[in-house]
Amino acid sequence: MIPEPGDANREITITETFHLQTDDELSDKEPKQIEADDQAIQTILLGLPEDIYAAKEVEELKAERLAKTQDPLALMANSNNLYVLLAPHQDQSS
Repeated sequence: MIPEPGDANREITITETFHLQTDDELSDKEPKQIEADDQAIQTILLGLPEDIYAAKEVEELKAERLAKTQDPLALMANSNNLYVLLAPHQDQSS
């Protein structure tokens, strides 16, 4: 019989299995992963400033960088081209 939703008298079967893993059963990587997880939890609990996790700011910076590298004129304007710096301009007297 399928229990109806909201039936307070329905029986729920729960399989109780639990195995406590010993240190000998852990692989070499698992203790390092556990330590990294603990450090990540501590970092979150300490509360880093919001600007570190500001995805919007990251997306804006990515878009700005992409605009500078994809547009050839912007790429030349933002490059440190040595020949442009050393070339004499026509309005300068030699």
